[in-house]
Amino acid sequence: MISAYLDRFEGDFAVLYLGDDMKKVNFPRAYLPEGLNEGDYLRLDISYDKEKTEQAEQEALDLMKN
Repeated sequence: MISAYLDRFEGDFAVLYLGDDMKKVNFPRAYLPEGLNEGDYLRLDISYDKEKTEQAEQEALDLMKN
């Protein structure tokens, strides 16, 4: 789980500061929950999707066979 601080909105992006070292990232506003305000904190959960990865690899192999 990654902690994120919402610093501000700039057009279609939100400026977030991630983690304890506060790394700045621009994140698409459309992917954030509605109703957030500048100064709010978020929790981000990023995980590996093994099933989707394997499916994409198989699709690529199938295309190469044809």
